[in-house]
Amino acid sequence: MVLKPIVQGVGYRLSRRTEKLALILALVVCPLARTQTPGTELQQQAATLGRQLFDNSSSTGMVLVLVRNHEVAFHGFGETAPGSGVTPTQDSLLRLCSLSKIFATDLLIQLEMGGTLHLDDPLQNFAPPHVLVPARAAAPKQPARAITLLDLATHTSGLPREVGTAPRGTPHLTWPGYAYRWRWLPRQHLRTAPGTVALYSNIGYDFLGDAIEKAAREPYATLFSQRIATPLGLRETGFTPNPAQCARLLLSAHDEGPCTDTQSSAASAGVYSTAADMARFLQYLLGAGTPAIPAQAAAAQGVYLLPSALLHQQGLDHAGSVSGIGLGWMHTPGDAAHTVDIVEKTGGGAGFTTYIALNPAHHTGLFVAFTAGASNNHVNVFKAANDLLLALNGLPPLPADAPKPAPAKRRVRRARTATSR
Repeated sequence: MVLKPIVQGVGYRLSRRTEKLALILALVVCPLARTQTPGTELQQQAATLGRQLFDNSSSTGMVLVLVRNHEVAFHGFGETAPGSGVTPTQDSLLRLCSLSKIFATDLLIQLEMGGTLHLDDPLQNFAPPHVLVPARAAAPKQPARAITLLDLATHTSGLPREVGTAPRGTPHLTWPGYAYRWRWLPRQHLRTAPGTVALYSNIGYDFLGDAIEKAAREPYATLFSQRIATPLGLRETGFTPNPAQCARLLLSAHDEGPCTDTQSSAASAGVYSTAADMARFLQYLLGAGTPAIPAQAAAAQGVYLLPSALLHQQGLDHAGSVSGIGLGWMHTPGDAAHTVDIVEKTGGGAGFTTYIALNPAHHTGLFVAFTAGASNNHVNVFKAANDLLLALNGLPPLPADAPKPAPAKRRVRRARTATSR
């Protein structure tokens, strides 16, 4: 059976403009001089709106890429490292962290469309010999439900977020390796029956990457290069940066360990890239359709699960309420009337916070990466980035969330881990 997304293309009719919107347009859009040439205008928006985002982030450095139709703009803010006095550039090396997952699901859809695998294939089909993948029934007296590739891609496998805490001194995004995680898996009791609850899982994507590799009979890094990086011209996007690239890695205010090979977490968090490469990737995601940059298959960004069909979800709503769950992507209402959709993916770890947000109705998207500063002001930079994306199209920001009661304070022992959001 071939599974298709519930919603494959995104097209929305905008709601009627209100007086409030007119006021916001006057304050946000008019100063950006609509009379400028198209490329200059978008660049000015990147500088003006990006500055607001950076100043509220308490970050050491930030890079911002905006794409609108065939226009591309970049701006760097802050410093490449604390005290460097050097502004990040398009060639600064970045850890994409969990944005790696949307590269993995791009490969997944390519292989599915080519008949190499299917979304409803059980993970068991791709397990090493003599390894039994756990299953779980949704209710007593029902048959146990196997984990499928779709479950892994939509965070509904029943697996936990992580395998555990990495051994002390382990470089970020290098653990657990293939052998360790497949020894770990058979001993697990799934937290929920597959397909019933969404629990964000990095280890689930590690297994998805293993399945992709085994189905294609090629190393994951080779598939990534042949099917994504080379066709799109992503010259510095991969898992094994050389010393010259590592010298350009943005550094946070904290010691985040070495710049090293991250192939063991290739599908979940291991991709390195640059703003220049991410500009091309954004054009691919938005359907540039040029000879140099093809358009991504629509099924890659479709909605495959509705939250209302699940018993619960946890860890998917960092950027806002989730109206649809895709293959790594989350669909977030871009306005109160749910007439504008934002397709987004968050990432974070190893000193970086990363984000991609697309507004398909306006053929607009952004990529932003922050490096951690010495202090945090607890601003939700994902939601702030959503507001920036909406402002590019003359739309008002999303209403602020109702304040939540502060949790009771408790002491927590924090171990150094190699995790990502």
